[in-house]
Amino acid sequence: MLFLDHPVALSDVDLSIYKYVLQHLDQVSYMRIRELAAATHSSTASIQRFCHKFECAGFSEFKIRLKLFATEQAAKSRPAPVDSGMYINFFHRVSTPDFDRNIQAAVKLLRQCELVLFIGVGSSNVMAEYGALYFSSLFHMAVRIEDPVTYPQRYFPKALLDHACVVALSVSGETPEIISYLSNLSFRNSHTISITNSAQSTVARLTDVNIATDIAKESYVEQDVTSQVPCLFTLEYIAKLLHEEVGAG
Repeated sequence: MLFLDHPVALSDVDLSIYKYVLQHLDQVSYMRIRELAAATHSSTASIQRFCHKFECAGFSEFKIRLKLFATEQAAKSRPAPVDSGMYINFFHRVSTPDFDRNIQAAVKLLRQCELVLFIGVGSSNVMAEYGALYFSSLFHMAVRIEDPVTYPQRYFPKALLDHACVVALSVSGETPEIISYLSNLSFRNSHTISITNSAQSTVARLTDVNIATDIAKESYVEQDVTSQVPCLFTLEYIAKLLHEEVGAG
């Protein structure tokens, strides 16, 4: 609660003060105790008792700690500036033997397939849709599984599934829906590829080939906003290599 890391037992009066403080964080830090008492329809004694419950000697200490708390919250709510360095580092890794080895392994699997199924959740679902469209234009039949939870592979002939490749997209590599989908017995003979942030993730370990982007994790107001640029690049890179090989073959 506020700047404490544990709950506090609040009376009805305390709760009224607490709600006012939450709604007026910036103003309370500059108010006098009598002003806060008037604003919350309480007394100065009630304000003092409230401050003691938040482990402060008095209202002055409470205001100092409240101001620090408000500053920290404001900093957390601001999106981080764009770090071009993480993109530069990623594109440097693209030219390394390890990255190229995984790309070539993915291309080899895909060349054996007649159908490519893209799956993802959230922003990765958008990437899955893009991947399906891009692969279809350069390679061959590719579709996005819009809702992995429904297990639409049940409607594909087994002979086709045995010549299919599932491309699983998950930044965290721990997306429950994707893990469940990959674990389904319908895919026991299908090829599987994943693009994740970490090669040690569950999704990565469930697939035949994993391409790890190792991009810095980003969040904004407790929401994961890690860049999908590496995933986008990887999808286009693989599709173009396939197009070149098929054309040359």
